[in-house]
Amino acid sequence: MNTLTGPRKAGLLTLLLAPSFVLILAFVLGPMLGSLWISFHDWNLLKPMTWTGLDNYREVLTSADTWKAFRNTLYYVVGYLPLVYVGGLLIALGLNRAMRGRNLLRGVYFLPVVTSWVVVALVWKWILNPNSGALNAVLGWFGIDGPGWWTDPTWAMPSVILASAWKDLGFVMVILLAGLQAIPESVYEAAKVDGVTAWQRFRHVTFPLLAPSSLFVVMISLINGFQVFDQVFVMTGGGPAGATTTVVSAVYDNSFRYGKIGYASALSWVLFVVILIVSVAQSRVQRKVVDAQ
Repeated sequence: MNTLTGPRKAGLLTLLLAPSFVLILAFVLGPMLGSLWISFHDWNLLKPMTWTGLDNYREVLTSADTWKAFRNTLYYVVGYLPLVYVGGLLIALGLNRAMRGRNLLRGVYFLPVVTSWVVVALVWKWILNPNSGALNAVLGWFGIDGPGWWTDPTWAMPSVILASAWKDLGFVMVILLAGLQAIPESVYEAAKVDGVTAWQRFRHVTFPLLAPSSLFVVMISLINGFQVFDQVFVMTGGGPAGATTTVVSAVYDNSFRYGKIGYASALSWVLFVVILIVSVAQSRVQRKVVDAQ
């Protein structure tokens, strides 16, 4: 049987990849380049664009609202990341053991991941309702006066973090569970022969060998954290008093509420650069950790 070589093989590969390339060009690269071009203009979607050069970027980098949005986003990431990782790790460790109904529990914990963010946000908005919410009602049984949650500037971001971590626990669990199952059983048997305790096995065996999966989860969670929007939009709308206005919600507000498309595009590209820097740094750390094993 003859195999394709040279130009014929290249032509066949080009033909097979063309549909995917067209879609990527139309829905990824095209919009990205378009937003980059728009970021150098003043535009409100109605009037013709006006060239402004780097004015939008100067305004983004000097605006107090921009820095507040980045602080809020960083606040979200710092609160969300440890919560979702530690919670997902504990669930993965628990469901990695032999128990009755283990597969059912895995499916139950993963169910929020495939549930619409709008549904999850609305449910948590009801749970955290300061007047008629379920959580404050439970706290009231113990004589605790619950906070205002998403209506209070102090508790609004923790409310969003709590809802986000609950939804994403299943995703982290699945990744870490796969990492746990990839650890050879012989390693644990050797550790038992040496007489190490359960905590020592976790600290010196499980956790180091779980590093690649952990770093992958951290990277994905960081990227998702910097792009948080859906839950903020549904639960708080960026309020109260801008306490939950993140960078992506600021992009949305400037685009569709204030008609500052050029400014919003510049802000989105600044966010892109920040995520790119964080991702590259994370990749280098992950490569060093994996190579060291």
